[in-house]
Amino acid sequence: MRNKFKIKKGDEVIVLTGKDKGKTGKIVKIIPNKMKAIVSEINKVKKNQKPDNNQPGGIIEKDMPIHISNLSFYDSQQKKGVKIGYKLNKDKKVRINKSTGKEIQ
Repeated sequence: MRNKFKIKKGDEVIVLTGKDKGKTGKIVKIIPNKMKAIVSEINKVKKNQKPDNNQPGGIIEKDMPIHISNLSFYDSQQKKGVKIGYKLNKDKKVRINKSTGKEIQ
C-alpha cells in the first residue's frame, strides 16, 4: 500500500520540531517509502565529498530528509502552520485550509 500525504512538492511548510524548529521552506522532493521530505534550506549538514570525474572534492552542504510528521503546511496570511483537509468541489477533490476553509492551489 502506498502512503498518501496531504502536503506535496512545491508546498511551503514550517518545521514543528528539531534543530530547525520554526523555519519555513519549500518541499523539493518527497520520499514516500521512508515517509520523509527534503525541504530547501532546512536540515542542512556538511558532508566530505571525494573528488569524482566531473566534480571536485571538499566539504559541501547538503539538504537531508526530514520526517513528514515534523512538517506542517505554512499559511503565509496567518503566519503559522495549519491543518489541511479535503473537499469535493464540482466532482473534483481539492485541498482546503481547515481553519479558514479557503482552497489551497
